[in-house]
Amino acid sequence: MLFRRLFHGDGCQAHRFNGLNFKKMKKILVSGLMAGCILFVLSYGGLYLAVRFFPTLFSEYNNPLFNSDGSRDLLFYLHAFIFSFALSWFWDRFKGLFKGAFIVRGLEFGLVYSIIALLPVMWISFSALDITVIMVFSWFVYGLLQAIIAGVVFAKINP
Repeated sequence: MLFRRLFHGDGCQAHRFNGLNFKKMKKILVSGLMAGCILFVLSYGGLYLAVRFFPTLFSEYNNPLFNSDGSRDLLFYLHAFIFSFALSWFWDRFKGLFKGAFIVRGLEFGLVYSIIALLPVMWISFSALDITVIMVFSWFVYGLLQAIIAGVVFAKINP
């Protein structure tokens, strides 16, 4: 029952098989995959440019807090896809609340996500970890831009 409510909302009857709405699930997965691919390319292209043009910001990552033996690198690279699938579900569930042109809807979606999810996470990260305000601010801006880009993709693909 909970799974059905999460993915269908109330009263959706189209293409149900054992409580699953495959048409809706396909839209969520396809738009999540497309947004994930776009975010993956933009994130790693942006990372390359940011390291090149803001090297002092990235020198802060030479900290034992961020050292990794490489065993979890795949998780890092999958981030754009995990993020996009989660946001795709969130978009599908609440897209009716966002009005206007697709760019405005995507911008509003990114801002709402940032206020609801990113701001509290950045707050607790700064309070619990030995990191600078600049680093936290850069993470917030990065997450905001990712959410806006994903929102624009979702508004165009899954209006």
